[in-house]
Amino acid sequence: MFSGGIVTIYVTDMDRSVRFYTEQLGLKLLKRYENHFATIDGGHGMTIGLHPAEKVSAAGGIVVGLYLTGKMADAVKTLEARGIVFEQHADQGKAGRFARFADPDGNPLYIAEMKPEYKDAAVGVR
Repeated sequence: MFSGGIVTIYVTDMDRSVRFYTEQLGLKLLKRYENHFATIDGGHGMTIGLHPAEKVSAAGGIVVGLYLTGKMADAVKTLEARGIVFEQHADQGKAGRFARFADPDGNPLYIAEMKPEYKDAAVGVR
């Protein structure tokens, strides 16, 4: 059902954050979609996503994303049958469809059905 994942960090200044992770930490920038999103190679299969902070996400917040190998509707149905309660079903974004939920402690997660043109970035092509 999943093809990998990403830890997304909500930031207030995309340029400053990209510089921090690449220039100061020395990590590799994988993809950058203007000021909408950037992916950083965290090493050993870890991808760090940088996303602008918005009303729904506080700066400094972290969320875990899981990339789907199949269709959103199928994954939602399967996960709901396993007791997952979604806060939001299939929110359409520029890069794909996203559905948000939380773990038992309230930590935010989402599943993502990426559009074909964003799929390589989503599976961590390095």
